[in-house]
Amino acid sequence: MVNAGDRAPDFSLESDKGETVSLGSFEGKTVVLYFYPKDDTPGCTREAQAFSAALSAFVDAGAVVLGVSRDSVERHRKFRDKYGLKVTLLSDPDLVAHEAYGAYGEKSMYGKKVMGTIRSTFIIGPDRTLEHAFRSVKVDGHADAVLALVRGGGAAGPPAPAPRATTRSAAKPAATKTAVKARQRPAAKPR
Repeated sequence: MVNAGDRAPDFSLESDKGETVSLGSFEGKTVVLYFYPKDDTPGCTREAQAFSAALSAFVDAGAVVLGVSRDSVERHRKFRDKYGLKVTLLSDPDLVAHEAYGAYGEKSMYGKKVMGTIRSTFIIGPDRTLEHAFRSVKVDGHADAVLALVRGGGAAGPPAPAPRATTRSAAKPAATKTAVKARQRPAAKPR
């Protein structure tokens, strides 16, 4: 398992485009390497879509985004085409990269301990130093948190909770309610 400050392990994996991709292919660039369990599953789809939606912002920040799973190249192509994904997907059927980065191991699934991919993301600097490691990732808001770090933002915590749905009357701003109450009161008599 690697930690922030370590030299990122190299890898050589086949991409959804049929090319061999290694960490050395991105000399001088920041690499966002994210590991996910399985193509075309709800969480993995949302994560890939979020990284794809933010891809131009990552590119503007000098970064490339690579998604890695055990799925075959052919399965990656189907996944990419079905959802119009823009990120590069890498196939790691032998778990070489997964194990080098500590993204495979025991995890809890539906209350049972199983062996599998641990959803993880690593930000690798242009000098191949591991700058940040996200382990046991929660999908929603994750791509934004990673982008903030890549852009040089502060520590990325969980995203702010989404506002809760409210009733029409409760959704009015407080100032409006105060103004309505003020109009209902009689004007004060001058003294």
